[in-house]
Amino acid sequence: MTTVEFDPFSELYFNDPTEMYRSLRDHAPLYYSERYDFYALSRYDDVVQASRDTKTFTSTHGLTYDNLSDPNFDVGAQLSMIMMDPPDHTRYRRLVARAFSPRYIDEREPLVRGLLAEYLDPLMDRPEFDLVEDFTGPFPVEVICAILGIPKADRQAIRHNTDISLTREAGSGGMGQAQMDAAIATGMYFYQFIADKRNHLADDMCSALITAEIETETGERATLSDVDIAGFLTLLAAAGSETVTKAVANAGVLFHRWPGEWAKIKADPSKIPSAVEEVLRYWAPSQYQGRFSTQDTTWHGETLPAGKPVFLITGSANRDPREYQDPDLFIVDRVSKMPITFGHGVHACIGAALARLEIRTAVDELRLRWPDYRVDETRCRRVHMSNVAGYSSVPFHAVA
Repeated sequence: MTTVEFDPFSELYFNDPTEMYRSLRDHAPLYYSERYDFYALSRYDDVVQASRDTKTFTSTHGLTYDNLSDPNFDVGAQLSMIMMDPPDHTRYRRLVARAFSPRYIDEREPLVRGLLAEYLDPLMDRPEFDLVEDFTGPFPVEVICAILGIPKADRQAIRHNTDISLTREAGSGGMGQAQMDAAIATGMYFYQFIADKRNHLADDMCSALITAEIETETGERATLSDVDIAGFLTLLAAAGSETVTKAVANAGVLFHRWPGEWAKIKADPSKIPSAVEEVLRYWAPSQYQGRFSTQDTTWHGETLPAGKPVFLITGSANRDPREYQDPDLFIVDRVSKMPITFGHGVHACIGAALARLEIRTAVDELRLRWPDYRVDETRCRRVHMSNVAGYSSVPFHAVA
């Protein structure tokens, strides 16, 4: 018997869960953690099937382990559409869908290029810098906050508080005092920001949410409360910064590790979009989505009971050899299904197109500015975060 352990709060998981995922897929496709009392699905087809079934695998109990395992979690107090299922989720998602339409996203490329230049131009004369600290950390939050209408002076504080609130200590799935304080500080900032914005409406998403109307269950029209809008802003600011931060840093390390694939990009920049998909598949910046089971189901001859936290491990699904040929090879012009890094079904990330624009533009700028570089992997450090994976430090050296 092969012993399988999936501990998403362990040093082994934070550093690289590849072997852990392989054991899950091969020997425990329905995994139960006695230590944490959760279940996990790791194969591609299983994750897709469960992602589509919002009645059985609900988001209304929260998405992180600390919420999902809390018997006192208030299901009726959702502050964000990410903690809703249809029909509520559908009504709320429509409010921001226009801001993430393909046409709107395409029009944001000059904004993205301009913000990239703000951070990359000062690095051109430096032979070494930290890819995360100096670039991928501060840049993405500037993009999403510009769209939301958040003042430039406040954006990096939002990022730092988001980082702290998502951080987890090895061996613990819960939030510590520092994490709770950071989450509260973010919420309080947005409440105050919204109150001021009501008196200073502008051409930004926050103003659009303030003036928007939503159809209630009874068919009446109503505006959003400050609590509703704060939930939107918290979600969009966090998701819009963390995912891109981790993905671009991952790309920097992967292209260093696979120089032949970087050579393809340099020779043919039209491969960048497919290369971005491969980065997202190979090292997903969001490794799993949390759900809560509402009824008993059967997977691979075993019962997943009702009333349990469930992890849908998209990071493992993206490396499933049942779906991808040679999944552990990094191939920038791979021809296959798009990865499910940004989720699947009704909860697929609404900002995925924006994230892809930012990642591919960042990769293109790195190609133009530093066609030859190396990464000191001995000094790279990874984050210890709830369901977010990637690097907190990547020493980057320009090669003349």
